[in-house]
Amino acid sequence: MHEYSIVQSLLESCEEHAKANDAQSISKVVVKIGVLSGVEPDLLETAFNTFKEKTICHNADFIINVQDIVIKCHDCNTTSTLKKREFHCPKCQSINIDVTDGEEMYLMSLEME
Repeated sequence: MHEYSIVQSLLESCEEHAKANDAQSISKVVVKIGVLSGVEPDLLETAFNTFKEKTICHNADFIINVQDIVIKCHDCNTTSTLKKREFHCPKCQSINIDVTDGEEMYLMSLEME
């Protein structure tokens, strides 16, 4: 489960942000996980809750926003959000597309005290 190593890195990043902002604790951690990122949200949440206890995030709520796949079609210049993993433009059916969102995981925000 690579979610454990992701959480370790996330907690380190939280510690760095808190230190840089003279915060004593973090009350909320919000992440965005793309459906193509390879990260399982349930496993990530379990890992976060397991490892947060001895960190500045020990009382933090962990909010996960799942990002659908967003594509840009080069033929009709349309941006679309895909509900299924069918990689073609829903408007013109072209496969001449780029994925513009939904492939990565981001730390979106922290609430610090």
